[in-house]
Amino acid sequence: MKLGEVLRAAAEYLERKGVDSPRLDAELLLAHALRLTRLELYTQHDRPLSENERAVARALVERRGRREPLAYILGEWGFRALTLRTDARALVPRPETEIVVERALALIDGVTAPRVLDVGTGSGVIALAISSERDDARVTATDSSPEALALARENAERLNLDVAFVETNLLDGVPGPFDLVVSNPPYVLPGEELLPELTYEPRAALVDEGQTEAVAAAARQVLDGRLVLEVHEQRAVHVRAALTELGYADATITRDLAGKDRVVEARWTP
Repeated sequence: MKLGEVLRAAAEYLERKGVDSPRLDAELLLAHALRLTRLELYTQHDRPLSENERAVARALVERRGRREPLAYILGEWGFRALTLRTDARALVPRPETEIVVERALALIDGVTAPRVLDVGTGSGVIALAISSERDDARVTATDSSPEALALARENAERLNLDVAFVETNLLDGVPGPFDLVVSNPPYVLPGEELLPELTYEPRAALVDEGQTEAVAAAARQVLDGRLVLEVHEQRAVHVRAALTELGYADATITRDLAGKDRVVEARWTP
């Protein structure tokens, strides 16, 4: 079979399996399997594939057909200007989290050598993005999962970024003060129907069991500045009200690129 035929068949297979972007995913998987760029898939459209090449590509496409996240299959994923290693030790970095980083950076703009705490860092995505774009920032990142922290440290080393990683529950034992506390805590609602891809990701990092409110309450002990939280769009108004009840000032909501209420931020002054 020629490359173009394999690509077409892969896209059709993924469409039958319910993948949202079957053509794009097929392109990325075949490019990865064959060590080609997506452009080269088309410039070599008529090239016959060897049986070994077809077998490698087929294995990746079948994994995606079982709805394993594309980022896990590829082993890396882009986030802002970074390329992060990705696997089942932590959540896949998501586009909406880029808005969280954008707001965090805006809030520490003008602060000299800001101290930043990322709570529940997972793969390190927020902490590393802030560190890469504010090289004077002193960034600390926590997670209760040693597996996630191992992945975050691998990403930091790979990117040559200086972030202090701490294994702990939320903010426990982390000394302040910080100019910014930022977190993407679990926010999938209990009982909410999950996409098949989410069943591959760590459940403890997905389902909301009160972590958002816990982060907000604990942050008051170490914060002299701003709190930024990524939230479920159905709970943004609730979280904003909760922050006000906890004594935070200027609580606001920011929408993501899809127009969903995604980021809640507020100011804490000791």
